[in-house]
Amino acid sequence: MNYDLIIIGSGPGGYVAAIRASQLGLKTAVVERSEPGGICLNWGCIPTKSLLKSAQVLEYAKHASEYGIVVNNVQPDFAKVIARSRTVADRMSKGIQFLFKKNKIEIIAGTGKLTGNKQVQVTDAEGNMQIYSAAHIILATGARSRELPNLKIDGKKIIGYREALTLQNLPKSMVVVGSGAIGSEIAYFYNVMGTKITLAEFMPDIIPLEDEEISKQLARSFKKAGIEIMLESNVTGVNFEGDVCKVNIETKKGEQTIESEIVLSAVGITPNLENTGIEELGIELEKDKIKVDDFYRTNVPGVYAIGDIVHGQALAHVASAEGIICVEKIAGKNPLPLNYNNVPSCVYTTPEVASVGMTEKEAINKGYEIKTGKFPYSASGKANAAGDKDGFVKLIFDAKYGELLGAHLIGLNVTEIIAEIVVARNLETTGRELIKSVHPHPTMSEAVMEAAAAAYGEVIHL
Repeated sequence: MNYDLIIIGSGPGGYVAAIRASQLGLKTAVVERSEPGGICLNWGCIPTKSLLKSAQVLEYAKHASEYGIVVNNVQPDFAKVIARSRTVADRMSKGIQFLFKKNKIEIIAGTGKLTGNKQVQVTDAEGNMQIYSAAHIILATGARSRELPNLKIDGKKIIGYREALTLQNLPKSMVVVGSGAIGSEIAYFYNVMGTKITLAEFMPDIIPLEDEEISKQLARSFKKAGIEIMLESNVTGVNFEGDVCKVNIETKKGEQTIESEIVLSAVGITPNLENTGIEELGIELEKDKIKVDDFYRTNVPGVYAIGDIVHGQALAHVASAEGIICVEKIAGKNPLPLNYNNVPSCVYTTPEVASVGMTEKEAINKGYEIKTGKFPYSASGKANAAGDKDGFVKLIFDAKYGELLGAHLIGLNVTEIIAEIVVARNLETTGRELIKSVHPHPTMSEAVMEAAAAAYGEVIHL
């Protein structure tokens, strides 16, 4: 039972690393205690996007008359919406199993633990243990919902994102604690379905990691849609009276109590490091995550770590990129280290949010003299034709050399458009080159060219 490589975890870091390793000729096995594809595919990225698509279709149907289409009595079938998302996730999970089989990757069902001497102990669901060995072992165990001391998840009244994706009945009201990508997306979905949403955020803005203008624009859109937003708010506790949750929230105006049928805790994630054997092996940690080098090697020879358990953005595409770099280095290739400053971030609400690079505030704080260009969707022919004018593209350039320092987008399809900017930054494209890159008309992506032109005082359609 010897392998070149054993990977513990089959999420977007683990399964991508396994497939790339197989392509490079490494005999590979993956240890997985749950469903192939991990949290992202089964309980995160994919089912969430399925739910958000149902919400988008419902919104279109409700506003069909604005497009000259008559649709009467539009109502969501909540159970079918949830069932569709589970079907999509199951189909994708089966796709991962097919890819494993195609690439001759063995799936070992059970919980993996490092035991030293380049060995992994796997305990299956019945409690049986087996030892496997490999020249190289990658930890890709992912993360789970973080729990606050005063907001313990019970899976019924106080839920995490997993429970939010499989509720049997549509709640009448929900308090969402935390407005990052997970909190904002679930808040948007349930609001469209008909749930009264209160979004409580500890920071001064929702989606607080994004550029301030983007955060404020999304807040306006949410408020317009009927979502109540409480900023600089701290949930101090939840009391239960029958079927009602009484949520105590400290605000700038004093303490308030919000009654809600259910509470969603979306205050971040915690890496899955317990019972992995890292302490016994003396694997070094740094701020509660595994310390690795540019190629994801730990301080223990032959042991590597990728994804949410190492420092870097906790995003599926980051874990995948890390996995590829890691196994290419193991296989003797010469991959470049990942440029974490050029990793895109996306939030799939309506309007969508996408960004890469520095915010305006970060660029100024780092001493750059900047040129900023912004092009609103209200001036976009495609956005007007689509009936979705809520948004803009904002680009930030270094005034001296024209380097594209950051891009911040909000609006329809921006999670697709952002890839253009990632490639442009990777190729060190300047503002002038963006302006002279002909974009098709009419498209949403024209806003990128127009925003670049706005930064240099050459915008045409404003």
